[in-house]
Order: sequence, then C-alpha cells, then structure tokens
Amino acid sequence: MSRILAEGAAHITYPFPTFVFGAIALGTFILLGVITWSYRDVANRHDHKSGDSSSHH
Repeated sequence: MSRILAEGAAHITYPFPTFVFGAIALGTFILLGVITWSYRDVANRHDHKSGDSSSHH
C-alpha cells in the first residue's frame, strides 16, 4: 500500500519551478508590509480628534 502511495507522489509536477512559490510568498509579504506602512501616523493626521473630547460634552 505505501509503495503505491510513494509511486503516485513521485509523479507530481508543478505548473512552475518551486522557487516561484517563495517569490510569490515574498511578494505577498512585501505588499502587505507596504499596505501596513501606508497607514503609519494616521492617528496624528486627525489631531482634533485626539484632544480632550470630554470638553465637547
């Protein structure tokens, strides 16, 4: 039984070379990092909201 499974696993072909999987993952992490970096200092852009809001009530 394990011989049949081993023979079946040996015939797997990927649609592109295996290093492309790493390149896709790296590109995804870089994209997510850029998106996260673009939100830096957003709270400080709205300094009128970060003040003492209880004074308005």
